[in-house]
Amino acid sequence: MANTETALKEALAAIEGATGVALVDYTSGMALGTLGGSKSFDLNVAAAGNTDVVRSKLRTMEHLGLKGQIEDILITLSDQYHLIRLISGRGGNGLFLYLVLDAKRANLAMARHQLKKIEEDLEV
Repeated sequence: MANTETALKEALAAIEGATGVALVDYTSGMALGTLGGSKSFDLNVAAAGNTDVVRSKLRTMEHLGLKGQIEDILITLSDQYHLIRLISGRGGNGLFLYLVLDAKRANLAMARHQLKKIEEDLEV
């Protein structure tokens, strides 16, 4: 089991092309931990904004009567991938991992696989 800081460090170090990662509480919009980012890319602002994305998708699923669970949400930009992975189990309800990837260096399939493993090992 990994604590938040260890999990975020692992994500940033182990996932090719990762430039930022955060653990976010989508009930409050607060980042519980961040690592990476830059002066021009504030992970706390991105975390709060992506909280709206998660809430909107959950609300839409409820309106449609969809019973499945969201594994992840992918947002593709011309030069970045933004991956949102909702955390399930072990007290992770209401949390998501947010990963920012450089699209030129990242392997999206591997990033999703590695983020899932990090989520499974995360102790919250």
